[in-house]
Amino acid sequence: MAVRPVRDEDVEPLAAMLARSFSDDPVTRWVYASERRRPYWAQRFFRWQVERLLDQDATWTVDDRAGAALWALPGRWREDTRETLRLLRLTLPGVLPRLPRVLMGLGQVEARHPPGRHLYLAVLGVDPSRQGEGLGSQVIRPGLDLCDQERLPAYLETGKERNLAFYGRHGFEVLDRLDLPKGPPVWFLWREPR
Repeated sequence: MAVRPVRDEDVEPLAAMLARSFSDDPVTRWVYASERRRPYWAQRFFRWQVERLLDQDATWTVDDRAGAALWALPGRWREDTRETLRLLRLTLPGVLPRLPRVLMGLGQVEARHPPGRHLYLAVLGVDPSRQGEGLGSQVIRPGLDLCDQERLPAYLETGKERNLAFYGRHGFEVLDRLDLPKGPPVWFLWREPR
């Protein structure tokens, strides 16, 4: 299946797919504690993330939208005030009353984000029904090729230990690990260009 850039009409289907993809993600479960409402809040978060990164032209999917890789360009990984306020408006009720803990933990993750020019893999997800088919490797490839072509390192975080082997096959190495407050660990990974 051919990989292509994400388009406006992909936003809703990709938000739904990413919410399914991250349904068992420890960090997503920690942020949105309600089992019943988690899919709703996660889909709103991923809609925000796809829309936010779409105009950077570093997001890729496949025609059936069963996988996606959302990258942020150098210096553009951090959301601005307007984007942060929009995220809060979209997802705040899903985090209450755990907001202080979640903000503290996510602030600790953001504080570890390395300085310097790099591409940031903000989200990589494959629909659970399609995992194991190589779609993750397909949709991550254009971003890695861009890193290599532009001589830029790549950075990401993951809350799933089993993802470490996948990312290792693509040249990422673990930089560090952080345990979220009363929550799961997060691993920080880096890849030098080839």
